[in-house]
Amino acid sequence: MDKLVIEGGRPLSGTIRIHGAKNAALPIMAASLLADGEITLHNVPHLLDIEVMLYILERLGCTCRHEQGTVTINTSQIRSHDVPEDLMKQMRSSIFLMGPLLARFGKVSVYQPGGCAIGERKIDLHLRGLEALGARIEEQDQQIICHGAHLTGADIHLDFPSVGATENIMMAAVLAEGTTTIFNAAREPEIQDLQHFLNAMGARIMGAGTDTITISGVKKLQPCTYEIIPDRIVAGTVMIAAAATRGNVTLTQCNPSHLTSLIHVLKRTGVQITVCNDIMTVSCMTRPKSVDRIVTSPYPSFPTDLQSQIMVLLSLADGFSVMKETVFEGRFKHVDELNVMGADISVDLNAAFIRGVPRLYGATVEATDLRAGAALVIAGLAAQGKTVVEQVHHIDRGYDRIEKLFQSLGASVERQSTVSKQLDFAN
Repeated sequence: MDKLVIEGGRPLSGTIRIHGAKNAALPIMAASLLADGEITLHNVPHLLDIEVMLYILERLGCTCRHEQGTVTINTSQIRSHDVPEDLMKQMRSSIFLMGPLLARFGKVSVYQPGGCAIGERKIDLHLRGLEALGARIEEQDQQIICHGAHLTGADIHLDFPSVGATENIMMAAVLAEGTTTIFNAAREPEIQDLQHFLNAMGARIMGAGTDTITISGVKKLQPCTYEIIPDRIVAGTVMIAAAATRGNVTLTQCNPSHLTSLIHVLKRTGVQITVCNDIMTVSCMTRPKSVDRIVTSPYPSFPTDLQSQIMVLLSLADGFSVMKETVFEGRFKHVDELNVMGADISVDLNAAFIRGVPRLYGATVEATDLRAGAALVIAGLAAQGKTVVEQVHHIDRGYDRIEKLFQSLGASVERQSTVSKQLDFAN
């Protein structure tokens, strides 16, 4: 297994380009199944989750290539609507295949998806949404079989603004007869990107970015070429790392409007941020100040995917901060690891109480999930001495060689492999 070895204490400095968003690319790759032909996607990062999705598409019969940030998917030879169980267990985002396969073939077979262990993430809202469109669902042990040869538009109200459920319903509804309206829809930028992609293929969708999305069904979609939006979570991770190391970093090809909640919090800690179109500069020359309370919540509130990273900065801040997690109940697993490095954090149910310390110290720690792993890398960059972050495969799911990203900004971070790494999705 790979590990990262970090010599901390170096302020980050330089300019970095932000790669495409994993959480936008994955549903868009799944949505490619709705058209017959070759789809070209630009600005797609080289990540473990992306490669797993491509392999799933190939197992379904697609021909796929991923070269220099461009993915091509030819869907004309799809021969199956059954998503393999072994691959679904590797990645939660494989659930996005339900909507497009059901819409195109009238049937889909999937399994309960896997992914990071950050709490219970049921797919009930996905299934209820598809049932509202006319699908009939059978559950056999871990297998879920959906039948829906004639989907019909409907009014669907989500109990919670789930990103995945919103996207699955959108993809199923584009080929349904009539109009579908999703109420209490998720508002994330990735939802908007999916709408733009589907409309580029000939769909008729409006309202993404608000809590009400309307989909007018069409009979057929056409292949297209499309560019994925920048990854706001990667951008946020770099911004927090720059602040935690008291550095000065410029981010290019990012979208500051997707990061307003983080920018607001960072400014409250005393971090200097300047914005010009798709360029941001982040600098922090003095010890950050504490923030009395941060609450994670669906977009546009503070994102759960940046909770563990911002906790590193708050653990170094002058004063006492409170972080409340309202999205995933299992997302404080990084706290014990940070405390090993000298942080002073206690947890009570879904709240973390952070008493800032002057410095962190290098230690051997373990990434328990994707974003916790990114937080530990930030902690290692800011800490005195050597930090070893184990279980790096979690980080590889969402960051394109995170060690190279930070090396380009002057960090001392190296990847070490205890065994030769070869991904074998077939086993």
